[in-house]
Amino acid sequence: MNYLIIGSKGFIGSHLMAHLINRGEKVWGADVIVDYTDAERYFLVDASNSDFHSIFENQHFDICVNCSGAASVPDSIQHPMRDYYLNAVNVFKILDSIRIYQSDCKFINLSSAAVYGNPTSLPIREDTVACPVSPYGLHKYQSEQVCSEFYHYFNIKTCSLRVFSAYGDGLRKQLFWDIYQKAKTGIPFTLFGTGNESRDFIHVNDIVNAIDLVSKSDYFKADVINLANGEEIYIKDAVATFFNSFSTNINYSFSKEERKGDPVNWVADISKLKSLGYKSTFNLETGLQQYYKWITLKEKK
Repeated sequence: MNYLIIGSKGFIGSHLMAHLINRGEKVWGADVIVDYTDAERYFLVDASNSDFHSIFENQHFDICVNCSGAASVPDSIQHPMRDYYLNAVNVFKILDSIRIYQSDCKFINLSSAAVYGNPTSLPIREDTVACPVSPYGLHKYQSEQVCSEFYHYFNIKTCSLRVFSAYGDGLRKQLFWDIYQKAKTGIPFTLFGTGNESRDFIHVNDIVNAIDLVSKSDYFKADVINLANGEEIYIKDAVATFFNSFSTNINYSFSKEERKGDPVNWVADISKLKSLGYKSTFNLETGLQQYYKWITLKEKK
Protein backbone atom coordinates (compact mmCIF):
# COMPACT_ATOMS: atom_id res chain seq x y z
CA MET A 1 0.00 0.00 0.00
CA ASN A 2 1.20 3.48 -0.88
CA TYR A 3 0.11 6.16 1.59
CA LEU A 4 0.16 9.93 1.23
CA ILE A 5 -0.20 11.98 4.42
CA ILE A 6 -1.00 15.62 3.72
CA GLY A 7 -0.15 17.66 6.81
CA SER A 8 2.55 15.16 7.75
CA LYS A 9 4.38 17.69 9.94
CA GLY A 10 1.34 18.40 12.10
CA PHE A 11 0.17 16.83 15.33
CA ILE A 12 -1.91 13.92 14.02
CA GLY A 13 -0.13 13.67 10.67
CA SER A 14 3.32 13.17 12.21
CA HIS A 15 2.03 10.42 14.52
CA LEU A 16 0.28 8.67 11.63
CA MET A 17 3.40 8.95 9.50
CA ALA A 18 5.59 7.37 12.20
CA HIS A 19 3.05 4.59 12.82
CA LEU A 20 2.89 3.58 9.16
CA ILE A 21 6.65 3.80 8.59
CA ASN A 22 7.34 1.68 11.68
CA ARG A 23 5.01 -0.93 10.23
CA GLY A 24 6.99 -1.00 7.01
CA GLU A 25 4.48 0.76 4.75
CA LYS A 26 5.50 2.99 1.85
CA VAL A 27 4.59 6.48 3.02
CA TRP A 28 4.95 9.92 1.45
CA GLY A 29 4.43 13.14 3.35
CA ALA A 30 3.35 16.59 2.24
CA ASP A 31 3.31 19.86 4.16
CA VAL A 32 4.31 23.51 4.07
CA ILE A 33 7.54 22.93 6.03
CA VAL A 34 10.80 22.17 4.22
CA ASP A 35 12.16 18.65 4.88
CA TYR A 36 15.82 18.12 4.02
CA THR A 37 16.09 14.58 5.43
CA ASP A 38 13.67 12.62 3.26
CA ALA A 39 13.14 14.69 0.13
CA GLU A 40 12.44 11.66 -2.05
CA ARG A 41 9.23 10.89 -0.16
CA TYR A 42 8.17 14.38 0.76
CA PHE A 43 6.30 17.06 -1.16
CA LEU A 44 6.62 20.71 -0.20
CA VAL A 45 3.28 22.51 -0.46
CA ASP A 46 3.21 26.24 -1.16
CA ALA A 47 1.35 27.71 1.82
CA SER A 48 0.33 30.80 -0.16
CA ASN A 49 -0.92 28.96 -3.26
CA SER A 50 -1.34 25.24 -2.64
CA ASP A 51 -1.25 23.01 -5.71
CA PHE A 52 -1.52 19.22 -5.50
CA HIS A 53 -1.49 18.36 -9.22
CA SER A 54 2.22 17.55 -9.40
CA ILE A 55 1.92 15.26 -6.38
CA PHE A 56 -0.74 12.99 -7.87
CA GLU A 57 0.51 13.28 -11.44
CA ASN A 58 3.91 11.78 -10.70
CA GLN A 59 3.31 9.21 -7.94
CA HIS A 60 0.61 6.58 -7.38
CA PHE A 61 -1.12 6.35 -3.98
CA ASP A 62 -3.65 3.86 -2.69
CA ILE A 63 -4.78 6.06 0.20
CA CYS A 64 -4.49 9.79 0.84
CA VAL A 65 -5.12 11.00 4.40
CA ASN A 66 -5.69 14.72 4.79
CA CYS A 67 -4.41 15.77 8.22
CA SER A 68 -3.82 19.37 7.14
CA GLY A 69 -5.82 22.48 7.90
CA ALA A 70 -6.35 25.02 10.65
CA ALA A 71 -7.47 23.78 14.05
CA SER A 72 -8.41 26.78 16.16
CA VAL A 73 -11.92 28.04 16.88
CA PRO A 74 -10.73 31.48 18.13
CA ASP A 75 -8.47 31.92 15.10
CA SER A 76 -11.33 31.00 12.75
CA ILE A 77 -13.33 33.86 14.25
CA GLN A 78 -10.44 36.28 13.83
CA HIS A 79 -9.35 35.03 10.40
CA PRO A 80 -12.34 33.32 8.76
CA MET A 81 -10.98 33.56 5.20
CA ARG A 82 -7.76 31.76 6.14
CA ASP A 83 -9.68 29.08 8.01
CA TYR A 84 -12.04 28.60 5.04
CA TYR A 85 -9.15 28.25 2.64
CA LEU A 86 -7.20 25.76 4.78
CA ASN A 87 -10.18 23.64 5.87
CA ALA A 88 -12.47 23.67 2.85
CA VAL A 89 -10.78 25.00 -0.30
CA ASN A 90 -7.71 22.80 0.10
CA VAL A 91 -9.89 19.70 0.41
CA PHE A 92 -11.49 20.59 -2.92
CA LYS A 93 -8.07 21.10 -4.49
CA ILE A 94 -6.78 17.75 -3.24
CA LEU A 95 -9.85 15.86 -4.44
CA ASP A 96 -9.81 17.58 -7.81
CA SER A 97 -6.23 16.44 -8.30
CA ILE A 98 -7.23 12.90 -7.35
CA ARG A 99 -10.13 13.10 -9.83
CA ILE A 100 -7.84 14.15 -12.67
CA TYR A 101 -4.84 11.87 -12.11
CA GLN A 102 -5.82 8.78 -10.08
CA SER A 103 -9.48 8.35 -9.33
CA ASP A 104 -8.89 4.99 -7.62
CA CYS A 105 -7.10 6.62 -4.66
CA LYS A 106 -9.12 6.49 -1.44
CA PHE A 107 -9.40 9.76 0.47
CA ILE A 108 -9.72 10.14 4.25
CA ASN A 109 -10.56 13.64 5.45
CA LEU A 110 -9.99 14.62 9.07
CA SER A 111 -13.06 16.63 9.99
CA SER A 112 -14.11 17.68 13.50
CA ALA A 113 -16.83 17.23 16.08
CA ALA A 114 -17.18 21.02 15.81
CA VAL A 115 -19.65 20.38 12.97
CA TYR A 116 -22.22 19.37 15.62
CA GLY A 117 -22.16 22.61 17.62
CA ASN A 118 -24.50 22.20 20.60
CA PRO A 119 -26.49 19.01 19.93
CA THR A 120 -29.98 18.65 21.35
CA SER A 121 -29.30 15.17 22.70
CA LEU A 122 -26.39 12.97 23.78
CA PRO A 123 -24.59 10.84 22.80
CA ILE A 124 -23.98 12.42 19.39
CA ARG A 125 -24.65 10.11 16.46
CA GLU A 126 -23.27 10.67 12.99
CA ASP A 127 -26.79 11.34 11.69
CA THR A 128 -27.24 14.23 14.16
CA VAL A 129 -28.04 17.40 12.22
CA ALA A 130 -24.91 19.53 11.85
CA CYS A 131 -25.23 22.93 13.51
CA PRO A 132 -21.77 24.53 13.87
CA VAL A 133 -21.30 27.42 16.29
CA SER A 134 -18.01 28.67 14.82
CA PRO A 135 -16.51 29.35 11.38
CA TYR A 136 -14.12 26.46 12.07
CA GLY A 137 -17.01 24.02 12.55
CA LEU A 138 -18.80 25.34 9.48
CA HIS A 139 -15.73 25.06 7.28
CA LYS A 140 -15.09 21.50 8.47
CA TYR A 141 -18.69 20.66 7.57
CA GLN A 142 -18.16 22.22 4.15
CA SER A 143 -15.12 19.98 3.67
CA GLU A 144 -17.39 16.98 4.30
CA GLN A 145 -19.82 18.28 1.68
CA VAL A 146 -16.94 18.54 -0.78
CA CYS A 147 -16.10 14.90 -0.06
CA SER A 148 -19.74 14.02 -0.74
CA GLU A 149 -19.66 15.98 -4.00
CA PHE A 150 -16.62 14.13 -5.31
CA TYR A 151 -18.06 10.75 -4.33
CA HIS A 152 -21.51 11.25 -5.82
CA TYR A 153 -20.52 13.09 -8.99
CA PHE A 154 -17.05 11.71 -9.71
CA ASN A 155 -17.05 8.33 -7.93
CA ILE A 156 -14.06 9.19 -5.73
CA LYS A 157 -13.98 7.03 -2.59
CA THR A 158 -14.12 9.42 0.38
CA CYS A 159 -14.63 9.25 4.14
CA SER A 160 -14.66 12.01 6.76
CA LEU A 161 -13.63 11.38 10.35
CA ARG A 162 -15.13 13.69 12.96
CA VAL A 163 -12.36 13.93 15.53
CA PHE A 164 -13.49 14.91 19.02
CA SER A 165 -11.07 16.32 21.65
CA ALA A 166 -7.63 15.10 20.60
CA TYR A 167 -4.62 15.27 22.91
CA GLY A 168 -1.21 13.65 23.37
CA ASP A 169 2.52 14.08 22.92
CA GLY A 170 3.39 16.78 20.40
CA LEU A 171 0.31 18.96 20.89
CA ARG A 172 1.38 22.54 21.55
CA LYS A 173 -2.04 24.18 21.83
CA GLN A 174 -5.51 23.72 23.27
CA LEU A 175 -6.61 22.96 26.84
CA PHE A 176 -3.80 20.97 28.46
CA TRP A 177 -0.96 22.87 26.78
CA ASP A 178 -2.57 26.19 27.72
CA ILE A 179 -3.14 25.35 31.37
CA TYR A 180 0.39 23.97 31.71
CA GLN A 181 1.78 27.29 30.46
CA LYS A 182 -0.38 29.14 33.00
CA ALA A 183 0.35 26.77 35.87
CA LYS A 184 4.14 26.87 35.54
CA THR A 185 4.17 30.59 36.36
CA GLY A 186 2.89 29.85 39.87
CA ILE A 187 0.38 32.69 39.53
CA PRO A 188 -3.32 31.92 40.20
CA PHE A 189 -5.33 31.93 36.98
CA THR A 190 -8.87 31.54 35.67
CA LEU A 191 -10.32 29.33 32.93
CA PHE A 192 -13.30 29.98 30.69
CA GLY A 193 -16.65 28.44 31.61
CA THR A 194 -17.94 26.76 34.74
CA GLY A 195 -16.00 23.51 34.54
CA ASN A 196 -19.24 21.62 33.92
CA GLU A 197 -18.72 21.72 30.18
CA SER A 198 -17.82 18.28 28.86
CA ARG A 199 -15.74 16.74 26.09
CA ASP A 200 -15.00 13.30 24.69
CA PHE A 201 -11.19 13.04 24.79
CA ILE A 202 -9.20 10.73 22.53
CA HIS A 203 -5.44 10.16 22.62
CA VAL A 204 -3.50 10.68 19.38
CA ASN A 205 -2.33 7.04 19.40
CA ASP A 206 -5.96 5.93 19.45
CA ILE A 207 -6.73 8.34 16.60
CA VAL A 208 -3.95 6.79 14.53
CA ASN A 209 -5.28 3.29 15.23
CA ALA A 210 -8.77 4.42 14.28
CA ILE A 211 -7.56 5.90 10.98
CA ASP A 212 -5.80 2.62 10.26
CA LEU A 213 -9.01 0.66 10.84
CA VAL A 214 -11.05 2.99 8.65
CA SER A 215 -8.50 2.77 5.82
CA LYS A 216 -9.18 -0.98 5.59
CA SER A 217 -12.97 -0.65 5.78
CA ASP A 218 -15.75 -0.16 3.25
CA TYR A 219 -16.74 3.25 4.67
CA PHE A 220 -15.77 5.20 1.56
CA LYS A 221 -19.13 6.29 0.19
CA ALA A 222 -18.87 9.82 1.54
CA ASP A 223 -19.36 8.30 5.01
CA VAL A 224 -18.75 10.17 8.26
CA ILE A 225 -17.45 8.46 11.40
CA ASN A 226 -17.03 9.77 14.95
CA LEU A 227 -13.50 9.44 16.36
CA ALA A 228 -13.80 9.48 20.15
CA ASN A 229 -14.03 7.10 23.10
CA GLY A 230 -17.73 7.47 23.91
CA GLU A 231 -16.95 8.86 27.37
CA GLU A 232 -18.22 12.21 28.63
CA ILE A 233 -15.63 13.93 30.82
CA TYR A 234 -16.29 17.25 32.53
CA ILE A 235 -13.63 19.90 32.00
CA LYS A 236 -13.24 20.43 35.76
CA ASP A 237 -12.40 16.70 36.12
CA ALA A 238 -10.04 16.71 33.13
CA VAL A 239 -8.14 19.70 34.52
CA ALA A 240 -7.92 18.13 38.00
CA THR A 241 -6.67 14.85 36.48
CA PHE A 242 -3.92 16.70 34.61
CA PHE A 243 -2.84 18.65 37.67
CA ASN A 244 -2.53 15.39 39.65
CA SER A 245 0.74 14.89 37.77
CA PHE A 246 2.18 18.14 39.15
CA SER A 247 4.34 18.11 42.26
CA THR A 248 2.80 21.36 43.56
CA ASN A 249 -0.76 22.55 44.13
CA ILE A 250 -2.14 24.71 41.34
CA ASN A 251 -4.39 27.64 42.22
CA TYR A 252 -7.04 28.18 39.57
CA SER A 253 -10.75 28.89 39.18
CA PHE A 254 -13.42 29.01 36.50
CA SER A 255 -14.59 32.45 35.36
CA LYS A 256 -18.12 31.31 34.36
CA GLU A 257 -17.54 33.33 31.18
CA GLU A 258 -18.41 31.57 27.93
CA ARG A 259 -15.94 31.68 25.07
CA LYS A 260 -17.46 32.44 21.68
CA GLY A 261 -17.63 29.39 19.44
CA ASP A 262 -17.27 26.81 22.22
CA PRO A 263 -19.96 24.12 22.56
CA VAL A 264 -21.19 23.08 26.00
CA ASN A 265 -21.50 19.30 26.28
CA TRP A 266 -20.17 16.56 24.04
CA VAL A 267 -20.02 12.79 24.10
CA ALA A 268 -19.96 10.65 20.97
CA ASP A 269 -21.81 7.56 19.89
CA ILE A 270 -18.95 5.43 18.54
CA SER A 271 -20.94 2.41 17.37
CA LYS A 272 -19.59 2.77 13.83
CA LEU A 273 -16.01 2.94 15.01
CA LYS A 274 -16.46 -0.02 17.35
CA SER A 275 -17.92 -2.05 14.49
CA LEU A 276 -14.47 -1.85 12.89
CA GLY A 277 -12.85 -3.36 15.99
CA TYR A 278 -11.77 -0.12 17.67
CA LYS A 279 -10.65 -0.33 21.31
CA SER A 280 -9.09 2.51 23.24
CA THR A 281 -5.56 1.94 24.53
CA PHE A 282 -5.37 5.13 26.65
CA ASN A 283 -7.66 6.32 29.41
CA LEU A 284 -7.43 10.03 30.21
CA GLU A 285 -5.37 9.59 33.37
CA THR A 286 -2.68 7.49 31.68
CA GLY A 287 -2.67 9.68 28.59
CA LEU A 288 -2.27 12.88 30.59
CA GLN A 289 0.52 11.41 32.72
CA GLN A 290 2.40 10.63 29.52
CA TYR A 291 1.63 14.07 28.10
CA TYR A 292 2.92 15.72 31.29
CA LYS A 293 6.21 13.80 30.98
CA TRP A 294 6.54 14.85 27.35
CA ILE A 295 5.77 18.51 27.97
CA THR A 296 8.12 18.84 30.95
CA LEU A 297 10.92 17.18 28.99
CA LYS A 298 10.39 19.63 26.11
CA GLU A 299 10.42 22.56 28.51
CA LYS A 300 13.87 21.56 29.82
CA LYS A 301 15.43 21.62 26.35
